Amino acid sequence: QVQLVESGGGLVQPGGSLRLSCTGAGLALADYAIGWFRQAPGKEREGVSCIKSSGNSYYTHPVKGRFTISRDNGKNAVYLQMNSLNLEDTAVYFCATERSGRLCPWINPPDFDTWGQGTQVTVSS
Repeated sequence: QVQLVESGGGLVQPGGSLRLSCTGAGLALADYAIGWFRQAPGKEREGVSCIKSSGNSYYTHPVKGRFTISRDNGKNAVYLQMNSLNLEDTAVYFCATERSGRLCPWINPPDFDTWGQGTQVTVSS
């Protein structure tokens, strides 16, 4: 039985920060590229960031320079540090696995296999 679990979401004011965590159960995240995605109400799910097993990382334009993805294989975890949050960042955030890592730069949801349940991030004043 394999699963991913996201945590760390919550309510934050514009300009604030949150750190999301993605942990694996029954699978070693070190074996995968791990992507972060988000979906706001009424919008398509969009890629946010992806990190390869090598540690190479990628970001989509809306979050580049504000978010940082990292991984700690000893904790079997991947993190998304989100700074300078704005209203457009409000969404449910998901992490997901991709085995090969080759498609990591595109951060495209169909390329990813195992998904977590999501964690809500709300940016509001």
